[in-house]
Amino acid sequence: MHRILLIDDEDDIREVASLTLEATAGWEVITASSGASGIRAAIAEQPEAILMDVMMPEMDGPTTFREMQKNPLIAHIPVILLTAKVQGVDQRRFADLGVAAVLFKPFDPMTLAQQIAEVLHWDTVAV
Repeated sequence: MHRILLIDDEDDIREVASLTLEATAGWEVITASSGASGIRAAIAEQPEAILMDVMMPEMDGPTTFREMQKNPLIAHIPVILLTAKVQGVDQRRFADLGVAAVLFKPFDPMTLAQQIAEVLHWDTVAV
């Protein structure tokens, strides 16, 4: 079973995404509501991947990602950004960070696990 950390400041997004990933793929989902709590959770839980919102108060996704890259305990964990920004300049900026992928909101709950699995080269097994 895969373990993924979901960092998003919106309760609804965390709930929908975690329920979806647990139900459709059987993954264990750990959640955090801010960049700072996400970094702490990543260190403590050592997930296989991190799915993180771009737009968050205090510390946004790109800033959180850069902070994670400074910590050898979690720098190796692949990060996928979730964003509502679909403009080309934003996409290039996110890709230049070195994240594993950028997925767009609103996402389709029924295909989210498959999208993540494809990026990370995981086999998905429906529950």
